Amino acid sequence: MAHAPTSEFKNPVINWIDQRLPVFTMLNKEYGVFPTPRNFNYFWNFGALAMVILAVMIVSGIVLAMNYTAHTAYAFDSVERIMRDVNFGWLIRYLHMNGAHMFFFVVYIHIFRGFLYGSYKTPRELLWMLGVVIFLLMMATAFMGYVLPWGQMSFWGATVITNLFSAVPVFGDEIVTLLWGGFSVDNPTLNRFFALHYLLPFVIVAVVFLHVAALHITGSNNPLGIEPKGPQDTLPFHPYYTTKDMFGMGLFLIFFAAFVFFAPNALGHPDNYIPADPLVTPALIVPEWYFLPFYAILRAVTFNIGLPFSDVILIDAKLGGVIAMFGSILIWFLMPWLDKSPVRSYKFRPIYRWWIWLLPLSFFMLLYAGAKPAEGWYVLLGQAGTVLYFLWFLALPIISRIERPLPLPASISQPVLGGGRLAATGAAAKPMEKA
Repeated sequence: MAHAPTSEFKNPVINWIDQRLPVFTMLNKEYGVFPTPRNFNYFWNFGALAMVILAVMIVSGIVLAMNYTAHTAYAFDSVERIMRDVNFGWLIRYLHMNGAHMFFFVVYIHIFRGFLYGSYKTPRELLWMLGVVIFLLMMATAFMGYVLPWGQMSFWGATVITNLFSAVPVFGDEIVTLLWGGFSVDNPTLNRFFALHYLLPFVIVAVVFLHVAALHITGSNNPLGIEPKGPQDTLPFHPYYTTKDMFGMGLFLIFFAAFVFFAPNALGHPDNYIPADPLVTPALIVPEWYFLPFYAILRAVTFNIGLPFSDVILIDAKLGGVIAMFGSILIWFLMPWLDKSPVRSYKFRPIYRWWIWLLPLSFFMLLYAGAKPAEGWYVLLGQAGTVLYFLWFLALPIISRIERPLPLPASISQPVLGGGRLAATGAAAKPMEKA
């Protein structure tokens, strides 16, 4: 006769379930006693915040889908009905709408923390690349979701962005026709985008599962960028970091709620409260703020690339802009190989600690330029931001070779328990040689 495996939980119900399906043992192993570096700062809150926002987006999205009509004749009115007639529909929609902004806000900080502390380095390369895949899926989901209200900015944003694929050689027009479901942005387009917008969050959940699984195999990085040397360098995830995450979540939810209840439309575009009209083009077509840096990169390429001293064009301006826009994200996949320094954290890298701040500078330059008309000095600002952005990545191999990193602590616990001081002799590693 088979015997149920033993379980250490005192609660009889949990104990009974765990003996038959050890889900609580697994959760305790991965989120209870799981050893984590003892020097996490609040940058490490943003991964948990992203998971919370993802859950909010899925739940609110399911409720909205129950009341939404994916048809060009009724989509705009169905959104207005959600706002006016569905019980707490206004709240659900504002949570979902502002949740998208919060999701990107949190994920951008989460990604920047990876750049700051070298979280893409060995052995976490695959963990990093899965994170980039999640970001790409987020962008696709957000773009399709922005089309669903079928306002002016929804319609024209869909028209402009989908038309970009026509720049792809040979198959461009076929790709556009496939996206549209016809020969213009119309009802088949809206239906396709609604179906994909509903599906992709669950794909994101699957990739997040792989992302977290990879994290728990390699272990978390930390502000010092060194691996734990023993039990003295780690703490159990619960209660230390669950408490820290709850505190950060409380502050974040106050910030989130301020937008939902007091400024729900502050981050949106007013033209999207006008029903879509194919015959009236808005004065300025702009995407949501989280797409603006990449939109600015797209518009920064205003010249054709051809053979010298001839009229042969190899890459026209439109295709060049598309390549630059997608390349600006795909280059993230190469970070483990562009940055060859043996040291992870910017704290011990004399050149990189200054160089890192040029990345957010270029990001905000592009963010500002993308929100403005493609004319005058805004084009020059976008081009300067684009050059600085790609220069930041392309200079990393050179920085890695010429930089002489500072001495690393002997362990995580040494600076944490020693008030941040390195030991005088023997406790600090020797200065790192050039890679």
